[in-house]
Amino acid sequence: MNKQKALNLLGLAMRAGKLITGEELTVNEIRRGRVYLTLVASDASENTKKKLADKSTFYQTPYHAGFTQSELSGAIGKPRKVIGVTDAGFAKKLRTLITG
Repeated sequence: MNKQKALNLLGLAMRAGKLITGEELTVNEIRRGRVYLTLVASDASENTKKKLADKSTFYQTPYHAGFTQSELSGAIGKPRKVIGVTDAGFAKKLRTLITG
């Protein structure tokens, strides 16, 4: 995984307005089919990780929990544990960088 490039791209997506942050907002947008990739901090609570994993699986949205909260927060400039990518292009590139 090219972690630093993925985090840099996440910051760019934030500046472009293509991210939804926060657990409830992300869950709502997953339900509406507007999220193309869900990112959850690896140090988030088990309940949060399970909730987002279940929603993402049910609505067939890719899900990744490989970044820590500090990495995600540093990339977007806000303290967050849950991020939803709402742009297909950013999501595709992030998945490519994450999976290698």
